[in-house]
Amino acid sequence: MRYASITDRLANLGSEKWAIHAEARRMKAEGRPIIELTIGEPDVPPDATLLAEAVRAMHAGRYRYSNGRGEPSVVSALVRKYAKRRADVTEENVLCFPGTQTALFAVMLGLVEAGDAVLVGDPLYATYEGVIRATGAAQITVPLRPENGFHMKAADLEAAITPQCRAVLLNTPHNPTGAVLTADEIAEIGEVCRRHDLWIVCDEVYEQLIFGAAFASPFDNPDLAERTIVVSSISKSHAAPGFRSGWAIGPAEFCTRLLSVSETMLFGGQPFIADMTAHALDHPIGTAATMRETYKARAARFTEALSRAPGLVPLPPEAGMFIVVDVSGTGLSGEDFAWALLREEDVAVMPGSSFGDEAKAFIRLSLTVPDTHIDEACTRIAALATRATSPKERYA
Repeated sequence: MRYASITDRLANLGSEKWAIHAEARRMKAEGRPIIELTIGEPDVPPDATLLAEAVRAMHAGRYRYSNGRGEPSVVSALVRKYAKRRADVTEENVLCFPGTQTALFAVMLGLVEAGDAVLVGDPLYATYEGVIRATGAAQITVPLRPENGFHMKAADLEAAITPQCRAVLLNTPHNPTGAVLTADEIAEIGEVCRRHDLWIVCDEVYEQLIFGAAFASPFDNPDLAERTIVVSSISKSHAAPGFRSGWAIGPAEFCTRLLSVSETMLFGGQPFIADMTAHALDHPIGTAATMRETYKARAARFTEALSRAPGLVPLPPEAGMFIVVDVSGTGLSGEDFAWALLREEDVAVMPGSSFGDEAKAFIRLSLTVPDTHIDEACTRIAALATRATSPKERYA
């Protein structure tokens, strides 16, 4: 039988990147004492008021068909949220989707196709390559260097541009590294995009989980308004990943054109989830503040413990729910270290290779586990690092 070419373009770009996570889950089901540090799932529940609002809305009959743009309740709430950042935002600038992932997929479909190219920083979130290649466009990576704190530099971006480039995919705060671009860095990146007439797609899902740096966005720069599209959701900010509630905010003409794509994909979301999302956006809820302080403290805990282990260099994040660790000093790649850690020490982490070539020397650890698990994980990670750096036991 014959298949569409998209299945070839996306081969090995889905669950294959999460092979260690899947193996860890299998081992855990068999009774192994796995400490799981792989995925970015908040370890606190959504605020009780959000669950109550979803239940209220369902009992009120808010479970019928919606419309393509989004329920009025959440569209209005998003206008209020983003109008605080840029006064010209209206309903025409909003499209609602079931999560950031779907929003990003639809946005890319609306911007690029075969023969085009999209620039993205490397390291990059594991699904980015898939959403780019699904369109038929090529991915061109821009190195995010550890010595620059994994911040994208305008000069590196400009050096990577080819005539086929149509868009830049930014992620700030950044997954997996936790880097937060400054306003000056974004202005310089934006100037490159203006000179080369590039779209800017900015994934800002970790906006509310910054540990101290100031949040900055190309969306807030009026000079970039005509070319900037933001995607985000309540998955991280409100510890509600399973509700799948996200959005895209962009130029009115773009949103009008993309509406038919959105309607073809799903024709509206769930009204009761929209009402819950509107409540989340319109009310002061402390979930993000709690996670910010918790994850900041856990990152410091990892940093202090792993800095003492031979061959390991943790890089403290500026935001988010992960920390990356350079394991090259052990003589192992991130991939080899991660698999050895799972098989020998029952600790599951993500190898940096899941996030691009620039991260091959790293592993990524989730901050979404209790301190007792962090302490035990650090003991086990240090044990592997000690063995790997020992002349008598050095790995082949």
